[in-house]
Amino acid sequence: METNRCNLVRLQKNDYEDVKLIYTNEKVRKYLGGTIPEEHTLNKFLDTLKRSQTGSYYWVVRLKSNNDFIGLVSLDKHVDGQNIEVSYEFLPDWWGHGYAKEVINPIVTYVFNDLNLTKVIAETQTANHSSCRLLERVGMKLEQTIIRYGAEQAIYGIEKQRYHSNQ
Repeated sequence: METNRCNLVRLQKNDYEDVKLIYTNEKVRKYLGGTIPEEHTLNKFLDTLKRSQTGSYYWVVRLKSNNDFIGLVSLDKHVDGQNIEVSYEFLPDWWGHGYAKEVINPIVTYVFNDLNLTKVIAETQTANHSSCRLLERVGMKLEQTIIRYGAEQAIYGIEKQRYHSNQ
């Protein structure tokens, strides 16, 4: 999968060192439960890699211009057990440049056109205002707020019909 500026490549074993940058970055992990201790990053990565081979989808995001790693995006079963959730994590140097929106749009299209699902959701802490704005910019609507993981979470969603009418 690709966008104007990025290549999205399915997660592979050789992506560990890049993904570890996401796992250990305090800014990235601020709203995700904190950093993952160095001694646990390999196990976390291997678990993620295993999930990517059993029904979940993980892509590393690389710049087309130089192949630099800038983030990770995924589709995974949401904790509600009913919906698929899009998640994204980008290194801070790449925040505010439109990369997340650029990458989320084709992922949502993939959910509807390739996986033939009728809805996709995203969950973020309400305190993560940038993430909330991003989800609204890609056409998602706030569906509910709940307390989970010790913080208020916003659950956004978009249905296939509404997404296609906005395109």
